Amino acid sequence: MLPVELSRQREENSAELTLRADPCLFWFRGHFPTQPILPGVAQIDWVMHYGTALLAPAYRFSAIENVKFQQPVLPGATLVLTLRWQVETNRLLFEYAVTGADAPQRASSGKILLCR
Repeated sequence: MLPVELSRQREENSAELTLRADPCLFWFRGHFPTQPILPGVAQIDWVMHYGTALLAPAYRFSAIENVKFQQPVLPGATLVLTLRWQVETNRLLFEYAVTGADAPQRASSGKILLCR
């Protein structure tokens, strides 16, 4: 299940999407019962969905080279997903930032290796 897409900006090798993690998303069920959070696997799934659709359509997942989860993403959160496609190394770089009353705070980031 995908988030609600609020906006999208795209350049040749990068994209920025503003997304809302709808509280009704399947991902929140049971993860965790007392305080639902968006699982890391959902964040990677969304990176792959938008990254291959917008920047690298002929590519598919090969490996996660680096990933760091720094802050939980709660139901209803508004996120800014920044994607950068490094054509020469087949790497998709990503960063999620949670927006709010204060400055955006990084929720996660990483590098995914893609292959044809």
